[in-house]
Formats: sequence, C-alpha cells, structure tokens
Amino acid sequence: MREIKILAVVVFFTGLLYWGVEPFAHTKLHPHVPAPEYTFKDVDGLNGLTGDATKGAETVAANCTACHSITAVGFPAIMDDASNAAAYGVVPPDLSSAGKLYNADYLAAFIKDPAKASKTSHKYEDGHASHPMPAYNWMQPQEIADIVAYLQSIAPKEMTNKEVYSDACQRCHSIKYGDFYGGSMAAKTPDENIKSYMGVVPPDLSQMIRSRGEHYLHEFINDPQKHLAGTAMPRVGLTQESEEQVIGYLTEAGDSKKAEREALGGPFLGYLVIFAIFAWLWKIKIWREVH
Repeated sequence: MREIKILAVVVFFTGLLYWGVEPFAHTKLHPHVPAPEYTFKDVDGLNGLTGDATKGAETVAANCTACHSITAVGFPAIMDDASNAAAYGVVPPDLSSAGKLYNADYLAAFIKDPAKASKTSHKYEDGHASHPMPAYNWMQPQEIADIVAYLQSIAPKEMTNKEVYSDACQRCHSIKYGDFYGGSMAAKTPDENIKSYMGVVPPDLSQMIRSRGEHYLHEFINDPQKHLAGTAMPRVGLTQESEEQVIGYLTEAGDSKKAEREALGGPFLGYLVIFAIFAWLWKIKIWREVH
C-alpha cells in the first residue's frame, strides 16, 4: 500500500509539471502567433484577373531576363552568380520554377512591389538602399497577370523536395548536411555579399528541423515577421505544397532517422509494459517469501 501512495504522489507532481508548469513556460518562451496563411489575402495580387501566357512571355523577355535566368526556356543568366551577388547583394532566382513554387497572388504582388509583398520595407527606410528588384507597379494589372500566367505555364509539374529547397532557399542558406559535405548545397550567394545585403550571414539549415521543429518552421517560413519582428528575411510566398516540400527536405537532411525512430516507439513501449509486469510479479514473489 505504501508503494501505491508513493506512486500516486509521483504521478500527481509529474502531471502538474507536464500539464501545468510546462505549457505555461512554453507560452512565455514561444508566444502564440497566427497560423500560417497560404492564400496571402493581405497582398495586392491578381484581383481576379486571368493572364495570357503568350503575352506574358513577351513581357518577361522585355523586362526580366536582364537580371533573371530562365533555364527552362533557354534564357541563361547574363552575369554569373558571383557578379550578380556583387551587383545586387543576392543572386537573383532562376524563374523556371517560380510559377510552381509561389502563390500566384503573392507573385503578382511581389512583381508590383517586392519590398511590400515580402514585408521587408523596413530595411529600406531612412535613406537606406532600395530593394534590389525594382517595383513594377507602373505596369498594367493585366500585364502582371500575363507574367504570372507565363511563369506558371513553363514551371515543372513535379519537383523533388531537394529541388524545391534549392530554388526556394539556397540563394541565401547553406545546408551542409544536404549532400554530406560534398559542397553542392552551399548558399549560391557568397557570405560577404549576403552579409552586406541581409546584415548577417543567414544560418546553415542542416539541423534547423531539430532545433526549431516542424510547427515553428511552417509559421516562420510563411511569415518570418510573426516570430522575429524586424528580421531581414523576406516572406517568400511559398504555396503550402512547396513549403511542405522544403520542410520535407530539411527533415531528410537533418533528421534522416525520424521514421525509423518513430517506428521503434510502439515496440519500445510494449517492452516497458511487459518488463513492468514481470517486475511487479517478481516483487510479489520476493515479498511473499519475506513475509
């Protein structure tokens, strides 16, 4: 009977810590923020317009290919990555997959005003340099809708998690465990350029899935300002599918044993239950002989 009372006390205080103290501490260390919002209702997007991909191809050729490569249709970059990074502070993205990776309304809003759409306007206040991509808010809304339609028309239908990560994140972030130190997953923008542009070298993402967790990363990628107000990291406007693929690749690189580890949970708990039963029976036997 004494053991039962001790067990009850242990269970009570364990429960108090787990359901009382720990959740309270969590709310202080990790304040609640709104859930990820993948429709980007706050941006000035397409506003219901349907684009013409053929016309969009002409507009893109006239306005975008001076800075951006589009390898899917044979437009190489005019300058190499190092030259682009030195000129703009960050390597401009290849637009081949933009129509798949990014929400259409966000993409339209970004073309109109990249600093506003990406929530980085605070970086360019008080006389600081402007966003490296100029705002195209002088364009007619239909022209912007045509650009989005064109980018969607040339985008690949399927991409691997690694390809999505590379196109969405690798211009700024390295992930050294992504290829086991092979070097191909280093950030495309040199450290000295990205530091000048961002104010700090963006972190390597190899272990971010384990240090932050999937839930936090979804909230942060969807809108970094929610967790880190004033950060230089832009809201990138990924669709929910693309964001899940980014998280998937971070998991593959930083927590490759996750599925194997989780599969052991059931058998291990079963082992503990069986062991506890035998321990209890052994205790009864020993104490019966003692008494």
